[in-house]
Amino acid sequence: MDELDRKLLALLRADSRTPAAVLADRLKVSRGTVQNRIARMQAQGTIQAFTVRTRPELEAQRIRAIMSIAIEGERSSAVVRALKGFPAVDRIYTTNGRWDLIAELDVANLGEFSRALDDIRKLEGISMTETSLLLARA
Repeated sequence: MDELDRKLLALLRADSRTPAAVLADRLKVSRGTVQNRIARMQAQGTIQAFTVRTRPELEAQRIRAIMSIAIEGERSSAVVRALKGFPAVDRIYTTNGRWDLIAELDVANLGEFSRALDDIRKLEGISMTETSLLLARA
């Protein structure tokens, strides 16, 4: 990955729907160069998905939380695979210290939140969890 790729990724992070012609103009390269680089980064797995960012007031109605997870023995891979299958799990991070994993949860309501907690805590290999609701972005 070179400097042009990094600049292209920065522009795509800001707005992944920016047309290739506009990206090319901003980067001072041809439209074909932009399209080829995006295609290459997708093929290599550098770009894994294009996403949607919604207005903050729409997100305010959702329930978001951080779940800290302790894993028994050498079951990290199996637990991560299982967590990836939960619609409520937005992201998973490995970490050091007291907790082995951090999972970001995102659900529509408290009922979904409660069910997600119950289901995740039942996973084989999880010894302990601690969950904190995210109240406001600072």
